[in-house]
Amino acid sequence: MDRVALADLLRSRRERLDPADVGLPAGRRRRTPGLRRDEVAALASISTDYYARLEQRRGPHPSPSVLSALARALRMTEDERDHLFHLADQTPPARHATGAHVSPGVLYLLDRLDDTPAFVIDDLSRVVIQNRMSKLVSGDQEQLTGRERSHVWRWFTDPSSRDRVPPQDWESHSRIHVADLRATVGRRGDDPEVASLLTDLLEASEEFATLWAEHEVAVRRADEKRMIHPEVGLLDLLCEHLTSGVDGSTLVLLHPRPGSDCREKLDLLAVVGTQQLGATQA
Repeated sequence: MDRVALADLLRSRRERLDPADVGLPAGRRRRTPGLRRDEVAALASISTDYYARLEQRRGPHPSPSVLSALARALRMTEDERDHLFHLADQTPPARHATGAHVSPGVLYLLDRLDDTPAFVIDDLSRVVIQNRMSKLVSGDQEQLTGRERSHVWRWFTDPSSRDRVPPQDWESHSRIHVADLRATVGRRGDDPEVASLLTDLLEASEEFATLWAEHEVAVRRADEKRMIHPEVGLLDLLCEHLTSGVDGSTLVLLHPRPGSDCREKLDLLAVVGTQQLGATQA
């Protein structure tokens, strides 16, 4: 691990960013250019001390998940992200495979959708990053780890994942999840991670196994999503899936159905947004 070069890369990328570049207010006058260390740490969901030690050339060996989080926080391109991994003696994620890396342009757009729930997912239905409105509507998915981060896994193995979905919509959600996963398996079924998820789902859920046997396949591009929010009631949303041709990530936008009262409810949530809402549905 090249601690000197790693520290220099992190510092240079931190200093080139303005708060507005990452959706933060400018705040008080700054003595030095760029973001503060604590701001980068917060964006990457790591401790300030951990990040400071990395910049001071005395940090631990960062894991791939930490490196990916730092690359997103510092708005790195894929080439910069790969260089960061190499400096840390880690193998960079495969490009165009899972959407685990999010391009700076997508992150810029996500930051500015302050009145629209939006999040980025990979092709195993794992949330990579959410904006504030998405967390208010659906709960904080970024705090989930391991297999639990995959919504398709939670949908078929954890009954509580359906708490915010009207029961009459469960079947359509199940079919959409299975058809989308089949498309992913078709693209990269030889990936051990994909194969493991499929095997475990077939063993864990009779419902999944039954639907899988029907061989439906469809990439999610647009659908409907009705959610029962504990504070404002039923949210009638339309869902757009925008897949980037640059990094393979999918930006999901939730917008109110025309003619419904959903817009007013979202505006109310934006005002009430200091509440801590539990992670459930994405």
